[in-house]
Amino acid sequence: MKKILFASTALVATAGVAAADVSFGGYGRFGIGYVEDRTVGGTSDTVIVSRFRLNIDGSAETDGGVKFSARVRLQADEDAASGEANAAGLNGARFSVEYGGLRVDVGNVAGATDNLPNYYGNEPGLEAFVGQYSGVNYGFLGYSSGGAGSNGVYARYAVGDFAVAASYDQAPNGGDGDRFDIHAAYTFGNITAALAYGETDNGAAEDDDIVVLTLGGSFGALSGTLIVGDESIGGSVATSDTFYGISAAYDVSSATTLTFAYGDGSGDGDTRNVGLGVIHDLGGGVSLRGAIGESKVGNADGQMRADFGAQFSF
Repeated sequence: MKKILFASTALVATAGVAAADVSFGGYGRFGIGYVEDRTVGGTSDTVIVSRFRLNIDGSAETDGGVKFSARVRLQADEDAASGEANAAGLNGARFSVEYGGLRVDVGNVAGATDNLPNYYGNEPGLEAFVGQYSGVNYGFLGYSSGGAGSNGVYARYAVGDFAVAASYDQAPNGGDGDRFDIHAAYTFGNITAALAYGETDNGAAEDDDIVVLTLGGSFGALSGTLIVGDESIGGSVATSDTFYGISAAYDVSSATTLTFAYGDGSGDGDTRNVGLGVIHDLGGGVSLRGAIGESKVGNADGQMRADFGAQFSF
Protein backbone atom coordinates (compact mmCIF):
# COMPACT_ATOMS: atom_id res chain seq x y z
CA MET A 1 0.00 0.00 0.00
CA LYS A 2 2.83 2.38 0.91
CA LYS A 3 4.59 1.61 -2.38
CA ILE A 4 1.41 2.38 -4.34
CA LEU A 5 0.91 5.62 -2.40
CA PHE A 6 4.52 6.75 -2.97
CA ALA A 7 4.32 5.90 -6.67
CA SER A 8 1.04 7.81 -7.05
CA THR A 9 2.50 10.83 -5.27
CA ALA A 10 5.59 10.77 -7.52
CA LEU A 11 3.44 10.58 -10.63
CA VAL A 12 1.28 13.51 -9.52
CA ALA A 13 4.37 15.59 -8.69
CA THR A 14 6.02 14.76 -12.01
CA ALA A 15 2.84 15.53 -13.94
CA GLY A 16 2.63 18.92 -12.21
CA VAL A 17 6.15 19.83 -13.24
CA ALA A 18 5.55 18.72 -16.83
CA ALA A 19 2.32 20.72 -17.07
CA ALA A 20 4.08 23.83 -15.79
CA ASP A 21 6.80 23.42 -18.44
CA VAL A 22 9.63 24.61 -16.21
CA SER A 23 13.17 24.43 -17.61
CA PHE A 24 16.66 25.13 -16.30
CA GLY A 25 19.78 26.10 -18.22
CA GLY A 26 22.86 28.25 -18.09
CA TYR A 27 26.62 28.07 -17.87
CA GLY A 28 29.60 28.19 -15.54
CA ARG A 29 33.06 29.64 -16.06
CA PHE A 30 36.20 29.98 -13.98
CA GLY A 31 39.83 30.91 -14.48
CA ILE A 32 42.28 33.73 -13.86
CA GLY A 33 42.09 37.38 -14.82
CA TYR A 34 44.88 39.96 -15.01
CA VAL A 35 44.65 43.77 -14.99
CA GLU A 36 47.88 45.75 -15.09
CA ASP A 37 48.23 48.04 -12.02
CA ARG A 38 44.77 47.08 -10.81
CA THR A 39 43.52 49.82 -8.45
CA VAL A 40 40.00 48.67 -7.58
CA GLY A 41 39.91 47.64 -3.92
CA GLY A 42 43.69 47.35 -3.76
CA THR A 43 43.58 43.73 -4.92
CA SER A 44 46.34 41.86 -6.70
CA ASP A 45 46.76 42.36 -10.44
CA THR A 46 45.90 38.66 -10.91
CA VAL A 47 42.71 37.25 -9.36
CA ILE A 48 40.47 34.21 -9.70
CA VAL A 49 37.47 35.04 -11.89
CA SER A 50 34.25 33.03 -12.01
CA ARG A 51 30.57 33.06 -12.90
CA PHE A 52 27.69 30.68 -12.27
CA ARG A 53 24.48 31.47 -14.18
CA LEU A 54 21.25 29.49 -13.98
CA ASN A 55 18.17 30.60 -15.93
CA ILE A 56 14.84 29.37 -14.56
CA ASP A 57 12.09 29.54 -17.18
CA GLY A 58 8.42 28.71 -16.86
CA SER A 59 5.86 28.83 -19.67
CA ALA A 60 2.28 27.99 -20.59
CA GLU A 61 0.28 28.22 -23.81
CA THR A 62 -3.41 28.96 -24.36
CA ASP A 63 -5.67 26.93 -26.61
CA GLY A 64 -5.44 29.80 -29.10
CA GLY A 65 -1.65 29.53 -29.35
CA VAL A 66 -0.67 32.51 -27.18
CA LYS A 67 2.48 31.68 -25.18
CA PHE A 68 3.07 33.13 -21.71
CA SER A 69 6.47 32.79 -20.03
CA ALA A 70 8.61 34.14 -17.20
CA ARG A 71 12.29 34.03 -16.28
CA VAL A 72 14.42 34.64 -13.23
CA ARG A 73 18.18 34.24 -13.14
CA LEU A 74 20.39 32.94 -10.36
CA GLN A 75 23.92 34.28 -10.73
CA ALA A 76 27.18 34.50 -8.79
CA ASP A 77 30.29 36.41 -9.91
CA GLU A 78 33.58 37.22 -8.27
CA ASP A 79 33.80 40.52 -6.36
CA ALA A 80 35.91 42.90 -8.46
CA ALA A 81 36.72 45.01 -5.39
CA SER A 82 38.06 42.21 -3.19
CA GLY A 83 38.86 39.40 -5.61
CA GLU A 84 36.76 37.04 -3.49
CA ALA A 85 33.79 34.95 -4.61
CA ASN A 86 30.25 36.27 -4.15
CA ALA A 87 27.17 34.34 -3.07
CA ALA A 88 24.56 33.66 -5.76
CA GLY A 89 21.42 35.79 -5.86
CA LEU A 90 18.20 36.00 -7.88
CA ASN A 91 17.44 38.94 -10.16
CA GLY A 92 14.15 40.62 -11.03
CA ALA A 93 11.58 38.64 -13.03
CA ARG A 94 10.85 39.08 -16.72
CA PHE A 95 7.39 38.20 -18.08
CA SER A 96 6.69 37.60 -21.77
CA VAL A 97 3.73 37.12 -24.11
CA GLU A 98 4.25 35.79 -27.66
CA TYR A 99 1.92 35.27 -30.58
CA GLY A 100 2.98 34.90 -34.19
CA GLY A 101 5.74 37.41 -34.88
CA LEU A 102 4.92 39.59 -31.87
CA ARG A 103 6.66 39.38 -28.49
CA VAL A 104 6.13 41.67 -25.49
CA ASP A 105 8.37 41.59 -22.38
CA VAL A 106 7.50 43.27 -19.08
CA GLY A 107 9.56 43.74 -15.90
CA ASN A 108 13.32 43.25 -15.88
CA VAL A 109 13.72 43.59 -19.64
CA ALA A 110 16.44 44.32 -22.17
CA GLY A 111 15.50 47.37 -24.24
CA ALA A 112 15.55 47.96 -27.98
CA THR A 113 19.20 49.07 -28.00
CA ASP A 114 20.32 46.23 -25.72
CA ASN A 115 18.56 43.83 -28.14
CA LEU A 116 19.95 45.50 -31.28
CA PRO A 117 21.39 42.81 -33.59
CA ASN A 118 25.21 42.79 -33.64
CA TYR A 119 25.50 45.54 -30.99
CA TYR A 120 27.83 43.40 -28.85
CA GLY A 121 29.53 41.58 -31.71
CA ASN A 122 32.38 39.21 -30.83
CA GLU A 123 33.73 39.71 -27.30
CA PRO A 124 37.17 38.10 -26.78
CA GLY A 125 38.07 36.57 -23.45
CA LEU A 126 36.62 34.39 -20.72
CA GLU A 127 35.02 37.45 -19.13
CA ALA A 128 34.47 39.24 -22.48
CA PHE A 129 36.40 42.23 -21.14
CA VAL A 130 36.80 43.90 -24.54
CA GLY A 131 34.01 44.90 -26.94
CA GLN A 132 33.38 46.98 -30.04
CA TYR A 133 30.87 49.09 -28.05
CA SER A 134 33.45 50.40 -25.53
CA GLY A 135 33.11 54.02 -26.71
CA VAL A 136 29.38 54.18 -25.83
CA ASN A 137 28.48 56.24 -22.73
CA TYR A 138 24.68 56.41 -23.15
CA GLY A 139 22.79 54.47 -20.48
CA PHE A 140 20.12 52.47 -22.34
CA LEU A 141 17.57 50.12 -20.80
CA GLY A 142 19.37 46.83 -20.13
CA TYR A 143 18.57 43.46 -18.61
CA SER A 144 19.95 43.13 -15.07
CA SER A 145 21.47 39.74 -14.19
CA GLY A 146 22.08 40.60 -10.55
CA GLY A 147 19.48 43.24 -9.67
CA ALA A 148 15.78 44.03 -9.86
CA GLY A 149 16.04 45.73 -13.24
CA SER A 150 14.25 48.87 -14.43
CA ASN A 151 10.71 47.46 -14.64
CA GLY A 152 10.17 48.44 -18.26
CA VAL A 153 8.33 47.25 -21.37
CA TYR A 154 9.88 45.86 -24.57
CA ALA A 155 7.98 44.87 -27.73
CA ARG A 156 9.28 43.32 -30.97
CA TYR A 157 7.48 42.38 -34.18
CA ALA A 158 9.15 40.34 -36.92
CA VAL A 159 7.86 39.42 -40.37
CA GLY A 160 10.12 37.66 -42.84
CA ASP A 161 13.57 39.28 -42.84
CA PHE A 162 12.36 42.54 -41.26
CA ALA A 163 11.90 43.35 -37.57
CA VAL A 164 11.05 46.42 -35.48
CA ALA A 165 11.26 46.88 -31.72
CA ALA A 166 10.59 49.51 -29.05
CA SER A 167 11.08 49.80 -25.29
CA TYR A 168 10.08 52.19 -22.51
CA ASP A 169 10.84 52.74 -18.84
CA GLN A 170 11.15 55.55 -16.31
CA ALA A 171 14.36 57.59 -16.47
CA PRO A 172 17.03 56.00 -14.21
CA ASN A 173 18.92 57.50 -11.26
CA GLY A 174 15.86 59.05 -9.66
CA GLY A 175 14.83 61.00 -12.75
CA ASP A 176 11.14 61.74 -13.23
CA GLY A 177 11.25 61.66 -17.02
CA ASP A 178 10.92 58.92 -19.61
CA ARG A 179 13.40 56.72 -21.49
CA PHE A 180 12.58 55.02 -24.77
CA ASP A 181 14.49 53.12 -27.46
CA ILE A 182 13.46 51.93 -30.92
CA HIS A 183 15.21 49.83 -33.56
CA ALA A 184 14.67 48.32 -37.00
CA ALA A 185 16.63 45.43 -38.53
CA TYR A 186 16.72 43.81 -41.95
CA THR A 187 18.54 40.68 -43.10
CA PHE A 188 19.52 40.28 -46.73
CA GLY A 189 21.42 37.14 -47.56
CA ASN A 190 24.19 36.64 -45.01
CA ILE A 191 24.22 40.29 -43.84
CA THR A 192 22.06 41.99 -41.19
CA ALA A 193 21.77 45.79 -40.93
CA ALA A 194 20.16 47.44 -37.91
CA LEU A 195 19.49 51.01 -36.77
CA ALA A 196 18.50 52.20 -33.29
CA TYR A 197 17.57 55.48 -31.60
CA GLY A 198 17.26 56.12 -27.88
CA GLU A 199 16.33 59.14 -25.76
CA THR A 200 16.26 59.85 -22.02
CA ASP A 201 14.57 62.82 -20.35
CA ASN A 202 16.96 63.20 -17.43
CA GLY A 203 15.66 66.55 -16.16
CA ALA A 204 18.71 68.43 -17.51
CA ALA A 205 18.65 71.25 -20.01
CA GLU A 206 19.36 68.76 -22.78
CA ASP A 207 18.06 65.20 -23.08
CA ASP A 208 20.43 62.27 -23.53
CA ASP A 209 20.13 60.58 -26.93
CA ILE A 210 21.90 58.02 -29.08
CA VAL A 211 21.84 56.82 -32.69
CA VAL A 212 23.47 53.46 -33.51
CA LEU A 213 24.03 51.62 -36.79
CA THR A 214 25.29 48.03 -36.85
CA LEU A 215 26.23 45.62 -39.62
CA GLY A 216 27.00 41.94 -39.27
CA GLY A 217 27.70 39.14 -41.69
CA SER A 218 29.33 35.77 -42.19
CA PHE A 219 31.53 34.65 -45.07
CA GLY A 220 32.51 31.02 -44.70
CA ALA A 221 34.88 30.63 -41.77
CA LEU A 222 34.96 34.41 -41.18
CA SER A 223 32.26 36.48 -39.49
CA GLY A 224 32.36 40.12 -38.50
CA THR A 225 30.40 43.03 -37.08
CA LEU A 226 30.62 46.81 -37.29
CA ILE A 227 29.13 49.51 -35.04
CA VAL A 228 29.07 53.28 -35.54
CA GLY A 229 26.95 55.98 -33.95
CA ASP A 230 26.62 59.31 -32.18
CA GLU A 231 25.48 60.18 -28.67
CA SER A 232 24.63 63.38 -26.82
CA ILE A 233 24.85 63.44 -23.04
CA GLY A 234 22.92 66.34 -21.43
CA GLY A 235 23.67 68.19 -18.21
CA SER A 236 25.21 71.51 -17.31
CA VAL A 237 27.68 71.00 -20.16
CA ALA A 238 26.22 68.93 -22.97
CA THR A 239 28.62 66.71 -24.92
CA SER A 240 28.28 65.01 -28.29
CA ASP A 241 30.57 62.15 -29.29
CA THR A 242 30.92 59.79 -32.21
CA PHE A 243 31.82 56.18 -31.44
CA TYR A 244 32.77 53.23 -33.61
CA GLY A 245 34.04 49.68 -33.36
CA ILE A 246 34.64 46.43 -35.17
CA SER A 247 34.84 42.76 -34.24
CA ALA A 248 35.55 39.50 -36.02
CA ALA A 249 35.74 35.74 -35.52
CA TYR A 250 37.64 33.26 -37.66
CA ASP A 251 37.35 29.47 -37.44
CA VAL A 252 40.90 28.20 -37.69
CA SER A 253 39.57 24.63 -37.46
CA SER A 254 36.39 22.84 -36.45
CA ALA A 255 37.40 23.24 -32.79
CA THR A 256 39.38 26.50 -32.62
CA THR A 257 38.15 30.08 -33.22
CA LEU A 258 40.12 33.33 -33.10
CA THR A 259 38.24 36.45 -31.99
CA PHE A 260 39.06 40.16 -32.23
CA ALA A 261 37.41 43.39 -31.11
CA TYR A 262 38.23 47.09 -31.18
CA GLY A 263 36.09 49.92 -29.81
CA ASP A 264 36.66 53.68 -29.72
CA GLY A 265 34.92 56.93 -28.82
CA SER A 266 35.85 60.45 -29.89
CA GLY A 267 35.46 62.10 -26.45
CA ASP A 268 38.44 62.87 -24.17
CA GLY A 269 36.99 60.72 -21.38
CA ASP A 270 35.91 57.85 -23.59
CA THR A 271 37.14 54.29 -23.24
CA ARG A 272 39.07 52.69 -26.08
CA ASN A 273 40.02 49.05 -26.03
CA VAL A 274 41.38 46.33 -28.25
CA GLY A 275 41.76 42.60 -27.72
CA LEU A 276 42.53 39.28 -29.38
CA GLY A 277 41.14 36.00 -28.06
CA VAL A 278 40.86 32.29 -28.73
CA ILE A 279 38.13 29.71 -28.09
CA HIS A 280 38.94 25.99 -28.20
CA ASP A 281 35.96 23.63 -28.14
CA LEU A 282 36.52 20.47 -26.09
CA GLY A 283 33.11 19.02 -26.95
CA GLY A 284 30.13 18.38 -24.70
CA GLY A 285 29.48 22.11 -24.23
CA VAL A 286 32.94 22.69 -22.69
CA SER A 287 35.50 25.15 -24.08
CA LEU A 288 38.78 26.81 -23.13
CA ARG A 289 38.76 30.59 -23.56
CA GLY A 290 41.29 33.37 -23.18
CA ALA A 291 42.29 36.78 -24.46
CA ILE A 292 44.86 39.54 -24.19
CA GLY A 293 44.23 43.22 -24.81
CA GLU A 294 44.53 46.81 -23.68
CA SER A 295 41.99 49.25 -22.23
CA LYS A 296 42.55 53.01 -22.28
CA VAL A 297 40.42 55.82 -20.80
CA GLY A 298 40.93 59.33 -22.13
CA ASN A 299 44.56 60.44 -22.12
CA ALA A 300 45.58 58.03 -19.34
CA ASP A 301 48.07 55.24 -19.97
CA GLY A 302 46.57 52.04 -21.30
CA GLN A 303 46.13 49.01 -19.02
CA MET A 304 47.10 45.57 -20.24
CA ARG A 305 44.42 42.94 -19.58
CA ALA A 306 44.29 39.18 -20.00
CA ASP A 307 42.30 36.16 -18.86
CA PHE A 308 42.14 32.42 -19.37
CA GLY A 309 39.89 29.62 -18.17
CA ALA A 310 37.14 27.13 -18.93
CA GLN A 311 33.45 27.59 -19.70
CA PHE A 312 30.78 24.89 -19.79
CA SER A 313 27.08 24.98 -20.61
CA PHE A 314 24.32 22.97 -18.95
